[in-house]
Formats: sequence, C-alpha cells, structure tokens
Amino acid sequence: MTVLFRPAVRNDAREIARLFQISSEGCADYIWSLIAQPGQTLLDVGEMRYAREGVIFSYENCLIAEAEGRVIGMMHSFVMRDDPEAEPVTDPVLAPYADMEVADTLYISSLALHEGWRNLGLGAKFLQHARERCSELELTGLSLIDYEANTGARRFYERHGFEIVKTCQVTPHPLIRVTGEAYLMLCTLG
Repeated sequence: MTVLFRPAVRNDAREIARLFQISSEGCADYIWSLIAQPGQTLLDVGEMRYAREGVIFSYENCLIAEAEGRVIGMMHSFVMRDDPEAEPVTDPVLAPYADMEVADTLYISSLALHEGWRNLGLGAKFLQHARERCSELELTGLSLIDYEANTGARRFYERHGFEIVKTCQVTPHPLIRVTGEAYLMLCTLG
C-alpha cells in the first residue's frame, strides 16, 4: 500500500489531536484539561488547538502520513530557540519539563502512528523528513522528549542517532499514563 507524506491541512486537526493523545502519554490531555470549557471534551480542545494558525501548536507544523485517503500518522515539530524572556513555568506537572530544551534544534513534539501502521519503517521516514527540514533551517540537530517507560520508542530513537542528554522526574497525575523519568534526547547533525 502506498503511503503519502504531506503537509497537514486544517481539516486534519482532529486526527492530529488523536495522535497527540497517543504519543504524549497523557501530557496533551493534561494541558487540554487546563483550558477546556465546561462540557467540552479533551479531543475537542485538542482539535481547536491544532486548527489554529500562526502558533507553534498548529497543523501548520505537522507532517501527515496518509494511506488510502486516511491519516495514519503524523509528526509535529518546531524550531526550539533560547528565549530568555520566557515566563517561568509554575504548573507542578509541567514545571519539570521547563529546562528540557536544546536551543537551535528542530524539536519533535509528537511522532505517532495508528495501530497497524507501526514497525513498517514509517517512523524512520518521518525522521528523514525532520533531518531534511533541520538542514534547510541550518539547525544543529533534532531533539525530543521520551519516557523511561517507553522502551520501544527509546530503542527506535537510539537506533536513529539520538542519545539522552538530560532527565527529569515525571510528576504523577491521573491523566499522565507514565511514571519514572522523562528523557531529553538529542540527535546532532553535521
């Protein structure tokens, strides 16, 4: 079956949100719960978030994998820059991640595939697209956060040149599906 990689469009926003729910181990749900209106589902919040334009968390920063007209996976990434004027993060669940960044890298905030589409080499193709974008933007490498509990993903990223450069402790919360440590992983290009 042919898989097409294409830039996301606004109509992909709901599927992007679903895939973020898979890859974020509950972090996306937690963030969305903070901004949800009464009666609004977390998926609806995620869809609204990724339907926006001109912001980091937008469909505009997503690459879609599609088969037979169906979204089967996506990668969301953006340029990570040092921002000395950034507001300090005080939320107890999110604060540990505040310094889990590498400036001048392409940060992969999500790479996810639906069941049945994993272990077919599509993740490697997403990473190839990320490397090409990184080179075009003249960035130093790729960065991402993985979790201690997600050993399969960590092995995948290590096979593709990523290494752990920093860790933090995951703050327990009912919406967060992992415990233990979070790993900041870096793949230097050049």
